[in-house]
Amino acid sequence: MGVIEIKNLKLSAGGRVILDGFSLEVCPGEVHVLAGKNGAGKSSLAKAMAGCPGYEILGGDITMDGTSIVGRQPDEIARMGIFLAFQNPVAIPGVSVANFIRAALQAKMVKGSPFNAVDFYKNLQAKMEILDIDKNFSARSINDEFSGGEKKRCEILQMLMLEPKYAILDEIDSGLDIDATKIVAVAVNGMRGPNFAAIVVTHHSKLLEYVRPDFVHVIGDGKIVASGGVELMNKLEKVGYGFFGAAGEGE
Repeated sequence: MGVIEIKNLKLSAGGRVILDGFSLEVCPGEVHVLAGKNGAGKSSLAKAMAGCPGYEILGGDITMDGTSIVGRQPDEIARMGIFLAFQNPVAIPGVSVANFIRAALQAKMVKGSPFNAVDFYKNLQAKMEILDIDKNFSARSINDEFSGGEKKRCEILQMLMLEPKYAILDEIDSGLDIDATKIVAVAVNGMRGPNFAAIVVTHHSKLLEYVRPDFVHVIGDGKIVASGGVELMNKLEKVGYGFFGAAGEGE
């Protein structure tokens, strides 16, 4: 497994430049946290890395294991090993959680490889137990009439099942109570190792009490303006983003 490198990225959405001169390197086994004011560009970066439409890269590059992912389709980026947990995942009425994850797994498989349905459901139930999810959850339509906490657990369930090389977790702790935050953290920590790395977008330090990051970065004026450890997040909560000159400029 190699690294994700974001080099001097210039990113726009809706005709407005959001990030300009943004650079970051994420190595195997590392967890990086991105913090910043609303509008600093954290979620825009996450979506751009996953190939979501509406985000135009005007300069710089994003490489994964030495290969550029700029201009590739979302499904191709996902097959390469990047997973995005959305801040506000959409509902898909009529498509069950189990069928959605099953289809995603089959899409990753080499064409013609056999798919063992029994093993799939055993694995799904085991991962649901980790997240303290009711066994009937997998039969529900994905994100349809889910609570905020259910949506976030569903995103993490997908991550556990797909086993990506790199996960981008966009405010996965938003709307979670303390118990749910701990459960999500246990799942993320269970993925940690030499074949997994994560970028975590968050506004709060609570999640970081359970998922100890290797690095915390503050985004402002379109780029990283400060980097450090967990102590940086604690400082942010005391002095605010203005202390670092971190103004919100983008989406």
